[in-house]
Amino acid sequence: MRTKAPVGKTAKDAQQTKSLKPGKKTVKKNTRRAAWDEIEEGFKKLQKSQDEAWAAIRETQQAHKETEKAMKETHESIFGLNKARDEAWAAIRETQQAHKETEKAIKEAHENIFGLNKARDEAWAAIKENQKNIFGFNKARDEAWAAIKETQKNIGGLGNTLGSIVEHLLTPGLPKKFKMLGFSFNRIVSYKFEEGVYAQIDGMLENGEQAVAVEVKTTLRREDIDKHLLRMEKIRKHADEHHDKRKFMGAMAATIIDDNTRNYALDRGLFVIEPSGDDVKVTKPEGEVKVW
Repeated sequence: MRTKAPVGKTAKDAQQTKSLKPGKKTVKKNTRRAAWDEIEEGFKKLQKSQDEAWAAIRETQQAHKETEKAMKETHESIFGLNKARDEAWAAIRETQQAHKETEKAIKEAHENIFGLNKARDEAWAAIKENQKNIFGFNKARDEAWAAIKETQKNIGGLGNTLGSIVEHLLTPGLPKKFKMLGFSFNRIVSYKFEEGVYAQIDGMLENGEQAVAVEVKTTLRREDIDKHLLRMEKIRKHADEHHDKRKFMGAMAATIIDDNTRNYALDRGLFVIEPSGDDVKVTKPEGEVKVW
């Protein structure tokens, strides 16, 4: 979830987020649990869009390879003269930017081919064919970009929906899970830290002496972990300025976590929360839990 700048509170904000100064509201624990098969269907649609985008990109790459092969054959036909080949390549690369400069360079290249008209005509024919291939490459490239943009659009919409599902799916049963690890928390609240902190916490488990700030994501990435570590530093600073002596810990929650990213979070002293069948599991760092 992206860090948001502080904004004016709405009626909805008053129910779900608070600053540290006002009283805190408890997040309802009876949030409707989303059906896993709906999430899986969303992932399938996402995968299909990505596959189509990659297929378009591969076609573009193939067209580019064929263009390069044709260009190579063209210049090999110009009697292996390296100087003429280099000048012709330079002229071709500059065709789209300066057509007049390209024509001048190609003309100079063919004048160096000992006035052989046949070779000159073959080179011109090859260049024209290459230009057609270049135009085809540009068309394929544009189609690939269009597919990528559509995929990104689909990912964005799906990400927003799944983000809301994940946030409500992973937080209600956390006090019980943490109790199994030796931590006793009696409530979960959400916070929007203001007054220069600019940090929003999806779920804060509290017991008066300790607190765990839970950041919820659909897919967990390393940059999300790094941002949460910085967020914890800001929370600690804010707590010190307001004489809050509680010990703060951090946790990352997500529906999709690969092994490397999970280990990255655990190695930095953060709890990891993720789905496990119809429930969730909380993993404690093997070393010491980082405390702010």
